[in-house]
Amino acid sequence: MKKLFFAIAMIGFGSLAMAQQTTTTPQDKQARRAEMQQKFQQKEQEHLAQMQKDLNLNQAQVDKIKALQDKRKAEMKAEFDKNKDQRQAKMEQMKAKRAQMDAEMKQILTPQQYDKWQADRKAKMEERKVAMKERGMKGGRMHKPMNTATPDAN
Repeated sequence: MKKLFFAIAMIGFGSLAMAQQTTTTPQDKQARRAEMQQKFQQKEQEHLAQMQKDLNLNQAQVDKIKALQDKRKAEMKAEFDKNKDQRQAKMEQMKAKRAQMDAEMKQILTPQQYDKWQADRKAKMEERKVAMKERGMKGGRMHKPMNTATPDAN
């Protein structure tokens, strides 16, 4: 009897532990962002080293390529920052449209139908998040390696 009670208690505690959600603090986000930046820089260095090896580049060429990449990165960041206001305005516009649709659906559906619709919508959103995470698309974009082979390379 004690073993049965102990087993049930362990299962209960285990399910409670698994049910806890982890909350993301700003410090966690900063740490994750720093880690991602470090990985990105490491990948850039590895890519440059691979180019140097594959193309038999001398150090002057490597330095020029690195400078060109840094310049391009700065330009892209400037462009990103320049368009930030437009993106935020578009996000606000989308939120307003979503709220309007939500209000209209609430008028059309019964309270039970509305609750079910909301639950279904939330479940689909979670499925999309999981699918994007599995594909490595945190921000919704994925970088594919370029195919450097020519069509005649058979």
